[in-house]
Amino acid sequence: MKIEIWSDVMCPFCYIGKNNFEQALEKLPFKDEVEVEWKSFQLDPTLDPNKTQNTIQYFREKKGVPESQATQMLTQVTQMGKGAGIDFDFEKALITNTFSAHKLLHLAKKYNKSNEMEEALFIAHFIDGQNVGDAEVLISLAEKLGIDKDEARQAVTSDQLDYEVNQDILEARNNGVSGVPFFVLNGKYAVSGAQPVEVFENALQQTYKETVSPFKDLSGSNGASCDADGCSI
Repeated sequence: MKIEIWSDVMCPFCYIGKNNFEQALEKLPFKDEVEVEWKSFQLDPTLDPNKTQNTIQYFREKKGVPESQATQMLTQVTQMGKGAGIDFDFEKALITNTFSAHKLLHLAKKYNKSNEMEEALFIAHFIDGQNVGDAEVLISLAEKLGIDKDEARQAVTSDQLDYEVNQDILEARNNGVSGVPFFVLNGKYAVSGAQPVEVFENALQQTYKETVSPFKDLSGSNGASCDADGCSI
């Protein structure tokens, strides 16, 4: 059974959704039959890859969200993160263009390490406060996963993987995906947002048992997610 997950590195709900999904999968007897493929999605492709902003500054200047409102929202997300086993540090997180990070993710697919790379990118961005738009940071992450340094440098500094990233983004657009995380279960069901563990568990079980019309939303509600206009809970 194949699970495709559209995600962006700087989406906190994508990290929460990843953890909740993985917790659900661990409970199921067919977990070893599940193949996970991470797909690229950019919440804000207009960001300058050579610049960074802190999260509050980004919401205030780019989204027009008052600082008090942004702070309140980040506090809520931090609490949600704790429930999923994540200690977000939004004071350290650096907002930047994530296209190069997605190229690194596609390189990791070649070595069946995309899940490990996705986790490493989330940690780098949300916990360690590293600039995931910086080539040297990305190359270091690749090396830690055993990927050749020169190959990683070529991947993130050239256009050789641009097509793969853009194809993921185009596929999302063609399927009407406007927010992430977005999970497509075996090409038949869809779950949107950072749903609770039990929702993922039920959706995976149902998908395993039966086939229905494409992209029927099994979540039954709009989970917390991010789109081009910002994040909502």
